[in-house]
Amino acid sequence: MGDRKHTVQHAALPFRMTETGPQILLVTSRETRRWIIPKGWAKKNIEPQDMAAIEAFEEAGVRGKIKKRPVGEYTYEKRMDDGSTVTCDVTVHALEVMTEFTDWPEQGQRERRWFTPDEAVALVSEPGLVDIFQKLAVKWVD
Repeated sequence: MGDRKHTVQHAALPFRMTETGPQILLVTSRETRRWIIPKGWAKKNIEPQDMAAIEAFEEAGVRGKIKKRPVGEYTYEKRMDDGSTVTCDVTVHALEVMTEFTDWPEQGQRERRWFTPDEAVALVSEPGLVDIFQKLAVKWVD
């Protein structure tokens, strides 16, 4: 049990407010094409929220106002290229999208699409991420 490696990732939860309510931007993962939020490995000398913002641009082609305080955390099993899995502890930072680019670094490798919080909940497979979406949806309604 002690040989299980936990690693840290930082994620952005890109959102925008519309006349009909909030929307969440999801991207597909490169390998399995599941709907996820942009995230990446923690790096030395880069603040968690800044790392999340960098990933949001690279994976989803968006920039905006990132919140310093995380909106939540979740854990998932990441399948590595060699077939092994690592447990990832993900810190999630809300990112209010101000700019959506037509060209971005991982554009050819991923699909991005806006969803309502309910649609996003139905599409993501990580239970911890579902909890974060539902908590935020409640806050948005208040």
